[in-house]
Amino acid sequence: MLDEIARPAGTVAPAARPARRAWLAGLAVLCGPGLMVMLADTDAGSVVTAAQSGARYGYRLALWQLALIPVLYLVQEITARLGLGTGKGHAALIRDRFGLGWALLSAGTLFVACVGALVTEFAGLAGVGALAGVPRPVAVGLPAVALPVLVLTGRYRRVEVVGVAIGALELLFIPAAALAHPSGGAALHGLAHPILPRNDFVMLLAANAGAVIMPWMVFYQQGAVIDKRRTLQPVPGRPAAAAERRALRSARLDTALGAVLTQLVMIAVLVATAATIGAANPGASLASVGDIASGLTPFLGRTTAALLFGIGMLGAATVAALVVCVAGAWGMAEVLGWRHSLNDTPRHAAGFYALAVAGTAAGAGLVLVAPDLVHLSVDVEVMNACLLPLVLGFLLVLERHALPPAMRMRGLRRAVTYLLTGAVIALGLYAAGSTLAG
Repeated sequence: MLDEIARPAGTVAPAARPARRAWLAGLAVLCGPGLMVMLADTDAGSVVTAAQSGARYGYRLALWQLALIPVLYLVQEITARLGLGTGKGHAALIRDRFGLGWALLSAGTLFVACVGALVTEFAGLAGVGALAGVPRPVAVGLPAVALPVLVLTGRYRRVEVVGVAIGALELLFIPAAALAHPSGGAALHGLAHPILPRNDFVMLLAANAGAVIMPWMVFYQQGAVIDKRRTLQPVPGRPAAAAERRALRSARLDTALGAVLTQLVMIAVLVATAATIGAANPGASLASVGDIASGLTPFLGRTTAALLFGIGMLGAATVAALVVCVAGAWGMAEVLGWRHSLNDTPRHAAGFYALAVAGTAAGAGLVLVAPDLVHLSVDVEVMNACLLPLVLGFLLVLERHALPPAMRMRGLRRAVTYLLTGAVIALGLYAAGSTLAG
């Protein structure tokens, strides 16, 4: 009792400190690079694709979204394992194993793809601004300044915490799905009949699968696990093997959580549009956040539709833009041998930070001058699909040859991983080819 009286207000009892530290440590494990990169995966383009799926084909594509969870996990788990096991970023490993030429090709195409991805994200933010009556220069210009400022003035942990917090706004898509009052019978019918033998259905299925792995996700997570200092170095007083298991378990846990969460968000968007637009006006054209919000307005009300989908898209596009600008800079800086940690100051890693700022400015600038944002975003999705074979091919080869033997895949897991990544590559290329042919 005397201890409680003497303790200043707002302090924590000594007995409570270990529990609080344990809780914070657990939260730090869950809110890691895997969760952040998965939240970024549900970006502006992915949200629009999921909405189109629900509007055109109801709940038929929901089962496919669930089936993509293991694909996401397997690919990004390899990425985390490479970072933990080698202590090097993806581009640096390519340079070491295949030479400077291949590394420049990989990192150079990545940087171009990142600028393209930033176009998609800033186009989504421009759409959110249009919903709120904010002019495009303001809706694009504010985040185009704020994101580089965060990267330049923060450290890795601060960037990650802010990114996860902003990305969590995507969870607003889930109450939107609930407010749409989806039909249980229609949902079960769609899950039981997930295949429709039509070319346009296969095209949309391919678009969903092709968007599940973005090239920049691989580069970001591999660099992030290093920057977060999730290394396999032994802890004093503990066996090295215990440190390895702890680091891998942590990386796998937040990657698995992110894979499940991002696909649940995609399903929520699909369900919301299937229960409303898909039921009343199947086949409606949804090419932007404005189209989605307008289509939902008769069912959810203008304010609710604009708030839930507008703020959800704001979170999706912003966290993706943050991840993308860092990923592109990481890749190029690694190949060029520049210092490239978010824990370095701009004075010590000037080239890395200059690349991040330049990529962000280029993406925002294109959105400000381009009159047709929809077609610009489609072109970006095609480019990402065409880069998939290069990125995933390097990833699988590096997993097999750069990791210590004890950390490599074997047997059935390797076969399943190769099969699933091959299917994603094929569907992505099909979507890209069909888009170009159309």
